[in-house]
Amino acid sequence: MTSERVAVESAKGVNGLEKIILRETRGSSAEVYLYGGHVTSWKNEHGEELLFVSSKALFKPPKAIRGGIPLCFPQFSNLGPLEQHGFARNKLWSIDTDPPAFPTNSSSKAHIDLILKPSEEDMKIWPHSYEFRLRVALGPGGDLMLTSRIRNTNSDGKPFTFTFAYHTYFSVSDISEVRVEGLETHDYLDNLQNRERFTEQGDAITFEGEVDKIYLSTPTKIAILDHEKKRTFVLRKDGLPDAVVWNPWDKKAKAMADFGDDEYKHMLCVEAAAIEKPITLKPVANLILRESSRVAEDPLLWSLYVQVS
Repeated sequence: MTSERVAVESAKGVNGLEKIILRETRGSSAEVYLYGGHVTSWKNEHGEELLFVSSKALFKPPKAIRGGIPLCFPQFSNLGPLEQHGFARNKLWSIDTDPPAFPTNSSSKAHIDLILKPSEEDMKIWPHSYEFRLRVALGPGGDLMLTSRIRNTNSDGKPFTFTFAYHTYFSVSDISEVRVEGLETHDYLDNLQNRERFTEQGDAITFEGEVDKIYLSTPTKIAILDHEKKRTFVLRKDGLPDAVVWNPWDKKAKAMADFGDDEYKHMLCVEAAAIEKPITLKPVANLILRESSRVAEDPLLWSLYVQVS
């Protein structure tokens, strides 16, 4: 019966919000809420949850869902005039019934295509027309892949500029037993010190207190080692030069209404991002001429690919 498992299924989630359940034949699964285009669950073939979602997450628009993989667009953090992390994570996305071909290697049936376009109200807040397409897919081995494609559809020919992040919350057994490899020797901006620039000195990143850093010009591969669970996440990113590492620790955790006081011990955010150098995207008509090697429908494409072992 395993091969007959439904690969994509629509269901009602918390507070009646619509979600999509993806199932891979070997037993892994993922859940994606249309609210925020938000991945809230990723389980391996043993049913073990790999993402962290707070027990106090509200699932109540317009509040963003605390945990999973929020999409930060068109602004990361408070680096601009918009609300914290922009508005994509606070909007109701639609299922894209006729998506253009995505140039990915995954042939998985367990995938869903979502799309976000601005409403008239949105245009008052950020006066640009765009199409944000998101594909969430489960690979044959249960790997999770998110692919984002953003088009500038401004009719006035004007470019727009933005920052972006996949704000991934990983579930870990004990933050004091976790290390992150791949960011050593890289420069970072420390958000706890007015974004002053430093260079990472250690062989790996370990955690003994609050961390909120934006690592710059990072490699495409970053590893998160959870010693207690003997589990390793390998994060691969394409087109996203920066990486954010965040854990709020105890004082900040207690200050967040939608976050349990001790939950900081069991989560770590490692985020594929484009922050230091904001991206300027020209309208599609201009890009076709300049980007002849790319599909006309595909002016900008980023991927996040996470394996676990």
